Amino acid sequence: MKAHRRSGRRRALAARLRSDRGNGSVEVAVLAVVVLMLVFTIIQVGLYYHARKVAQSAARQGVDTGRQFGSSPGDGVAQAQGFLAKFGGSVRGASVSSAGSSAEEIHITVTGHVATLVPGLELTVTQDAHGPIERWTNP
Repeated sequence: MKAHRRSGRRRALAARLRSDRGNGSVEVAVLAVVVLMLVFTIIQVGLYYHARKVAQSAARQGVDTGRQFGSSPGDGVAQAQGFLAKFGGSVRGASVSSAGSSAEEIHITVTGHVATLVPGLELTVTQDAHGPIERWTNP
C-alpha cells in the first residue's frame, strides 16, 4: 500500500510540474512588451514624418517670401524662423540657413531634431526648398 501511495504522489507531482499553470501570465507579459514596442515605434515614425513636414513647410514659406521682388534671402530666413516659432514644436533646436542662394535663386535649409520617445535616441531632420528670385526684365 505504501508503494501505491508513493507512486500516486509521484504521478501527482509530475502532473503538477507538467501543468500549464502560469504560462498564460508569461505569454501575456511577453506579448505586452512586443505590443508596446510596436505602438512606440508607430508613434515615433509619426513624430518623425510630422517634423519633416513642418521643416519642409518652413523652408517653403521662407523661399516664397525670399523670392519675391525686392526681398532678400535674409527675409526668407526670418519668415522660416517665424513659421517654426509658431508651428515648429516638433522640430527642436531648429536652424535655418540660406546658404547656396545666389542672385537668381534662393535656397532655404531647415535642420532640427525630432522629439523622441526613447531617451538617448537622436533623430535629425533636414529639409530644403529653392526657387527662382523674381526680377524685372526688359523685353
